[in-house]
Amino acid sequence: MIKVSMIYPNKAGTRFDHDYYRTTHLPLIKSRVGAAFKYYAIDKGLADKDGTPLGAYVAMCHLLCDSIDAYQSSFAPHAQEIRADIANFINVVPIHQISEVVVENSAEDGAKARHRIPIDPPHLSHPVVG
Repeated sequence: MIKVSMIYPNKAGTRFDHDYYRTTHLPLIKSRVGAAFKYYAIDKGLADKDGTPLGAYVAMCHLLCDSIDAYQSSFAPHAQEIRADIANFINVVPIHQISEVVVENSAEDGAKARHRIPIDPPHLSHPVVG
């Protein structure tokens, strides 16, 4: 399983519409790519490690998918529409990262936790969409 993360930096002058992101942008993504995404999580930045508001990032989103290939093939046909919507909620460029999910739910009993097969590095040579 992979996690596609969009991380939105908190810079001077950053505008981020959390309500639009939650109620419009992520449902747009889900409606376009469908079952390719297992689920998503949205994080709203509150404070940095010292408790100083807002911290380095105003928000983050994590999309869980079975594989890089599944992500790319489902997202690519809709990439232009989804990217065009970004200006509706933020005025800075997000950081994108694709990660292998090693532990999905640490609350699961260790015997029940899914073992993750490492992603073969050659898969990362594919152009990443998103």
